[in-house]
Amino acid sequence: MFRSALGAVMAAALVLTGSLMPAEAAAAPEYPVGPVTMTAGANPGSGFDITIRAVVEALETEKLVTVPLPVQNKPGNIGADFLATMVEQYQGRDDQVSVTSLSMMMNQLRGLSPYGYDDVTMIARLITEYYVVVTDAQSPYRTLTDVMTAIRSDPGRVQIAAATDDQAPFDLLVAAAGGDPAALDYVAFEGGGDQTEALLNSGISVAVGGVSEFVDLVRSGELRALGVLSEERLPGLDVPTAREQNLDVTLSNWRGLYGPPGMPAGAVSYWQEVLAEMVNTPTWNQIAERNQFTTTFMVGDELQTFLADTQADLAAALAQA
Repeated sequence: MFRSALGAVMAAALVLTGSLMPAEAAAAPEYPVGPVTMTAGANPGSGFDITIRAVVEALETEKLVTVPLPVQNKPGNIGADFLATMVEQYQGRDDQVSVTSLSMMMNQLRGLSPYGYDDVTMIARLITEYYVVVTDAQSPYRTLTDVMTAIRSDPGRVQIAAATDDQAPFDLLVAAAGGDPAALDYVAFEGGGDQTEALLNSGISVAVGGVSEFVDLVRSGELRALGVLSEERLPGLDVPTAREQNLDVTLSNWRGLYGPPGMPAGAVSYWQEVLAEMVNTPTWNQIAERNQFTTTFMVGDELQTFLADTQADLAAALAQA
């Protein structure tokens, strides 16, 4: 009789537990339940800004995310200032996503930031983008050779608009031309919008940055592209490569998204899955073509290996500079 009573109690407990479990699961909130702020740690018109707005445009157009995705610009030291904010103020949050690139590594290795990719939650690599050198359409410089000749003759007369992390590709061009990168006159800017303003209105000679930062004004004729640092000419953009101009330099930048340190695993998985779907949509493909993005989507262990290898290569290159 005791066994029968005990069995009845246990059976009732199992029924009760089983009946509660679906209710508890149903009560668990889905993600995301509210706005997720998408931040570009640089000015409007920068590569960060263009990339994060491209992501939001694709996600909203394709209706892949139903919550608001407000975009904000938080410029400062090519992303380093907002990276510090993410690490120091947003730990464990699931409603903050930002964009980063090679600049995160460059800033840390050069001592401009105490933080790097290990200090945040890396979500995904999205794109690869090549560097380009541009000038005002009225400039006397018509080729990279013209610029390199002027630099060898009198480095001080050629002012170069470049974000701190975009100076390395121009250094390589000058070195390939037999010039001295240490003699260059760089004027630091946060991104393509500021660089374009300087080219058109402030007497800056040339600028270097990602193709997406200048491509619209190159196509409209307001800026002249002197050379792109790709292996071959980019489709839809009739600009000679540096190699075609006897400067054997090719270099590209990567961009991706990250969240705060300790970002909940469910939020990370959500963004990785929705971004994987996004990069295969017609909207994203159109945006990538428009901006000369090469989609190089990567998450998980593959992303971590890429980040570690890239940082090691960059550290070695800076040590030799």
